Amino acid sequence: MDAVIRTRALHKHYRRVHALDGLDLSVEAGQVHGFLGPNGAGKSTTIRILLGLARATSGEARVFGTDPWRDAAQLHRRIAYVPGDVSLWPNISGGEAIDLLSRLRGGGRGAEYAASVRRLNDAFQFDPRKKGRAYSKGNRQKVALIAAFAVPADLYVLDEPTSGLDPLMEVVFRSEIARVRAVGATVLLSSHILSEVELLCDRVSIIRAGRIVDSGTLADMRHLTRTEVSFIAGGAVDVTTAATVPGAEDVAEDAGRVSFTLPSDAVAASLPRLGALGVEGLRIAPPSLEELFLRHYGDPAGTPPIRRGDQIGERAQR
Repeated sequence: MDAVIRTRALHKHYRRVHALDGLDLSVEAGQVHGFLGPNGAGKSTTIRILLGLARATSGEARVFGTDPWRDAAQLHRRIAYVPGDVSLWPNISGGEAIDLLSRLRGGGRGAEYAASVRRLNDAFQFDPRKKGRAYSKGNRQKVALIAAFAVPADLYVLDEPTSGLDPLMEVVFRSEIARVRAVGATVLLSSHILSEVELLCDRVSIIRAGRIVDSGTLADMRHLTRTEVSFIAGGAVDVTTAATVPGAEDVAEDAGRVSFTLPSDAVAASLPRLGALGVEGLRIAPPSLEELFLRHYGDPAGTPPIRRGDQIGERAQR
């Protein structure tokens, strides 16, 4: 397949701050590609360059084979973009904002567009009649999402798109991603919600300190599909008990609770074992994305990370 997005040795410096430090990213046509990393890793800077909103210091960035800085106006008719923090015009309605954003991409007119907006308003439970100043963060996010999905795009660039949405609306968002993927669109999804990435993405690229440190399918990257299990320590039930659970890693005890991680697909099989051991106060939850990055890639402001015995990345430049 052809690459819709490709960067090579991409650098972006803000004086002494190296936001990007030789980024190599490839997103193939028709993929939903997760773009993950801790805060400050360079995700938003990369997206700004891909949209032609910032100019790279050096290196190469191509979107549909063209330079996004030079050909931004042309590319924006093929790209739908949703940021993680949406600002609206305070004195126009949400519906008017959706129409305006859609027209900037060459759509926003006709019966088919009107039907699409009505469907999306209903799905996202959105009232388009209120003024922009009256909307909560979640409703401002809905304006951007409805505008993005109402007009077909070849590429969807989504930077924390579900920020502020409740779980029911996240389900609607996932349904829309499945719909656009089914018609051949490409999606670059930056998210802090690991479960969202697991459900939606074909491939994932991990950015740390301005460079890609890992890329592949989630099946390839099993260290990102682990679930955290914990229980109350007491009597003979302690870290030694946890270590006997098949697949348990990162076993630790803190403040009276024993915790460890398991592969996500091994959790159900572990429950009879934990029940037989008599554990109390059992909790099962996916670890936060930040915890996974610190565990497997190290602290970007601290020592270089170690994973699978190999050093990857360097100390972040300040």
